Amino acid sequence: MRTLVSLHNAVFETIETAGNWILPIAARFVFAATLLMYFWVSGLTKLGEGFLGLFSPSIGAYSQIFPKQLEAVGYDVSQFGVYHWLVVVAGTWAEFILPLLLVIGLFTRLAALGMIGFVVVQSLTDIYGHNGTDLKTLGAWFDRFPDGVILDQRLFWVFLLSLLVAKGAGALSVDALLRNRQPVHAPA
Repeated sequence: MRTLVSLHNAVFETIETAGNWILPIAARFVFAATLLMYFWVSGLTKLGEGFLGLFSPSIGAYSQIFPKQLEAVGYDVSQFGVYHWLVVVAGTWAEFILPLLLVIGLFTRLAALGMIGFVVVQSLTDIYGHNGTDLKTLGAWFDRFPDGVILDQRLFWVFLLSLLVAKGAGALSVDALLRNRQPVHAPA
């Protein structure tokens, strides 16, 4: 029996060690394969025309981020102030910058934290701003339907991002390159 326990421990210690190396890289791959284009395409819908569109968001940006407030002002964006503009521009840029940082593995833990915050705000906006409270869209935990857009799917997103917060980007990342660059000191 001890031999069996020792074999079990040896096998799973090896798997755990490999997992520490593989999981962060796999998490970044899964993010790139499933969510990168989702966020980038969403960000593109918020840009205004031309290069200056980076600083002049489309009305769609305001309608996605401030739906009820935009409706209240008759869809006249000029009624919004600097605060609204800053939130929309920051949210739009975040949809491009944070996913890029995750994929290349630069400032991964901070980018993953930022993405978690983004997903939480996105979900709250969907629920309260876009009335995403119908049961099919909202979903419910601990039920037999795993396809609710807000509670079910985004829980997986946050779990994936939490793994990157906890483990970092892994060995194949810009973070690892920067961490491994140590200044060479001449002997005294």
